[in-house]
Amino acid sequence: MSRIGKQPIPIPAGVKIAVDGGNVKVEGPKGKLELTAHPNMKVESDGKSLKVTRPNDVRQNRALHGLTRALINNMVVGVTTGYSKKLKIEGVGFQAAAKGSGPTAGVELTVGFANRIVHMPPAGITVAVPDPTTIVVSGADKQKVGQFAAEIRASRKPEPYKGKGVRYENEVVRRKEGKSFAAGK
Repeated sequence: MSRIGKQPIPIPAGVKIAVDGGNVKVEGPKGKLELTAHPNMKVESDGKSLKVTRPNDVRQNRALHGLTRALINNMVVGVTTGYSKKLKIEGVGFQAAAKGSGPTAGVELTVGFANRIVHMPPAGITVAVPDPTTIVVSGADKQKVGQFAAEIRASRKPEPYKGKGVRYENEVVRRKEGKSFAAGK
């Protein structure tokens, strides 16, 4: 039995969950999320918790069991507390600025190219730029937050010699030694 899959998912106060066959809809203070579970997985609710069960021990069902439970749990956490990723920009003249205002605000990056790069977030994701070298991506959907943060990072990945570029807050970039000239030649 999957150790993750067999754990029940507690439903916190203020969260509404509707289970209709394989469709799971979660609604909370931070938004609404929806998941269509694999047809082999059975999701049941007793009002206080959710439980995911599988029909047998076939390899695919064992894998889907823990995955389905984790995805539903991420939805519950997302609509209650939300997710956020913090990105740091390093390099002389490299900076970020908010583009637009309100919930549709994007981010404009100046990262050493001739033109500025503008990233507009998908629906449900908010971007904040507290200072020119910090970007905070937040939202209820863990996958969308991670994907948008990865797209911003891909604009200028940190390079290994000087460490310039966009990186996650606690990311460690392995540094390489530059060219060294032989003294005896």
